Amino acid sequence: MNVIGINGSPRKQWNTATLVAQALEGAAALGATTELFHLYDLNFKGCISCFACKTRGGKSYGKCVLNDDLAPVLEKIAAADALVIGSPIYFGTVTGETRSFLERLLFQYRGTSLPWL
Repeated sequence: MNVIGINGSPRKQWNTATLVAQALEGAAALGATTELFHLYDLNFKGCISCFACKTRGGKSYGKCVLNDDLAPVLEKIAAADALVIGSPIYFGTVTGETRSFLERLLFQYRGTSLPWL
């Protein structure tokens, strides 16, 4: 089993990061391989609504076409068995980095054959 952790907090060693790391430690204790990413270490933007991931028959169908620091993370998530996302709540919602990450993660799959979206 492969589990990816996402820390959406700007702080790498405070509450949110600690909780995500502990979830990964629990998975590792059961034999999973784990990897943790800190969103604030990555240089990326949210979805730019180019719709390249929506062009049926196109080479990027179902996959975000943007090539930045988030691209390899999205590939690892696609191959993972589980995903743990943590974010503090600022102004009633997740951090801006987490929101941008979620846009990129989810929009590429929206409308494809994945049953969970």
